Amino acid sequence: MFIKYRNSQIHVKVYGKGYPVVLLHGFLLSSTIWGGLIPELAKKNQVIVIDLPGHGKSECVAEIHTMELLAEVVNSVLEELNIEKANFIGHSMGGYTSLAFAEKYPSKIETLVLLNSSSDSDSLERRNNRDRAIKVIQTHKKVFIKMAIALLFPENQQEKHQHLIDKFSKEAFQFPTKGIIASIKGMKIRKNRTSILKNFNGKKYMICGFYDPIIPFSSSEKIALESNTTLYKVNSGHMSVNENIKEVVKTVYFIDFL
Repeated sequence: MFIKYRNSQIHVKVYGKGYPVVLLHGFLLSSTIWGGLIPELAKKNQVIVIDLPGHGKSECVAEIHTMELLAEVVNSVLEELNIEKANFIGHSMGGYTSLAFAEKYPSKIETLVLLNSSSDSDSLERRNNRDRAIKVIQTHKKVFIKMAIALLFPENQQEKHQHLIDKFSKEAFQFPTKGIIASIKGMKIRKNRTSILKNFNGKKYMICGFYDPIIPFSSSEKIALESNTTLYKVNSGHMSVNENIKEVVKTVYFIDFL
């Protein structure tokens, strides 16, 4: 289905019945990353899967997709579905969005799960890299996408997961360039929300890939300690839900979603 936010169409799918669980994907990805997890969650939950603006089948909503704006989009979807409170699993950029949602609408989250994500803001080096990415994508979009998605996987595992790299790249080729740039700009200026995570009153978890090339496991350990968040380690890179779905399902079971 499509839900209108301002003048843009946001793509949403709903599965199962029970307590609502919202799934939010990462940058250059879409709701398709959740294919292995949805059937498990839908056994006892209502699963709401959203394509974030400029990704999947959702349209762009602004020149800059700030995390605060993405949180507003998610809230509008929940309001349209008459959902007052939900559990959240946010992957990477979806985790940044979930934290922004937790800050803006704290009473609407029961349990917060950051999957291969972080509460940190971008470092100066990462912000500079994002500026370079914007320049590259304007002239060499497909090259940038293929390279960026390959880098989500540990270097020694890229050949093994080439089918996933090809699949996600082919899908991302169809995303509007302005939507990809809007998200890059939004991630670049996002603020540190470790204090939001620390002060969040609901249950909170981090599921982290031990070999994550994007978010070092040591960084996740530090944030988990600072914010008093339960951390689960998965034998994977940045795409835990696709690289090691069995461990992710087992972890979600421990969190009591299954």
